Amino acid sequence: MSDVRQLPLFQNQPTSPADLNRHTELRHTIALFQQNLVKEGKSQHTVNAFTSDLQLLAEHTGDDTPVGKYTTTILNDFLDWLENGRGVPCSRKSYARRVTTLKVYFKWLYTVGAIPHDPAKPVLQRSGPAPLATVLSPSEIHDALLAARQMRKGEEIDTRPEMLFRLILDTGIKKSEAVAITPKDIDRSNPRAPILTVKHKARNVYKERRIQLDPDWVMLFDHYMIQYAPQNTIFNCTARNLEYILTDIGEAAGIPTKLSFEMMRWTCAVRDTRNELDDEFVREKLGLSPISWQETRAKIKKLIDRQVAEEARV
Repeated sequence: MSDVRQLPLFQNQPTSPADLNRHTELRHTIALFQQNLVKEGKSQHTVNAFTSDLQLLAEHTGDDTPVGKYTTTILNDFLDWLENGRGVPCSRKSYARRVTTLKVYFKWLYTVGAIPHDPAKPVLQRSGPAPLATVLSPSEIHDALLAARQMRKGEEIDTRPEMLFRLILDTGIKKSEAVAITPKDIDRSNPRAPILTVKHKARNVYKERRIQLDPDWVMLFDHYMIQYAPQNTIFNCTARNLEYILTDIGEAAGIPTKLSFEMMRWTCAVRDTRNELDDEFVREKLGLSPISWQETRAKIKKLIDRQVAEEARV
């Protein structure tokens, strides 16, 4: 399919579906998609809901992602993140609507000729309750830490894998929160109890929460800063590269399930709860509202029961 089209005066701001092609960024398609929904007679409620779903996709993949880059695998990963990694309960009803949003949106892009194929067409609706997340066992945590410590950067030990793994394991922060951390967010005024300030968004309002860090992690962080010397945020690579690092750690440790931020966040929650930390402490650490916490707490309890049962069989 040819990408040669009549372009608007400002190339990044298409004014009609004819201006769209596979290189158009997600963010520049939403207004035209909204117009199409209205044209088809959709209610304002539906337009708002579909728009919110696409904004979640943009949050997960980046709103500057060209629409032609989306694959079925990326969309399935997004849906898995909604259920297991976002840290906000995703009901069956919400999940089903979000699948519908993907199907309607990408079918529209395909119909207007913006993309050569529809990546959402093979995505399946699921019935029944969402599956429980996979979490690391204590022995897998140990193996992953050893693997991270042995990774190299040329002739040197690479400090970034262990620093990243321990940070996410201890704090349970999301990928989007991790990539936004700056050195100023780490309060070292009390060397015995350093604090990380995490900025997070709740109901379109930006809030902050403070999470205590392991002093030993701060020492590792100092070595990392010398080795990498990032200029602004502490990670001078993309969020996707951080995912690759976790994947490499998991593979090196022989962990059968792909290691990800989502798995680490649930592992942190399970570990803290098993260590008998107060529920309110864990909720605030994860940055969840009291309503969201109700469903999340129930899942954590099921994960602990499953983990205890597996340990008893060993």
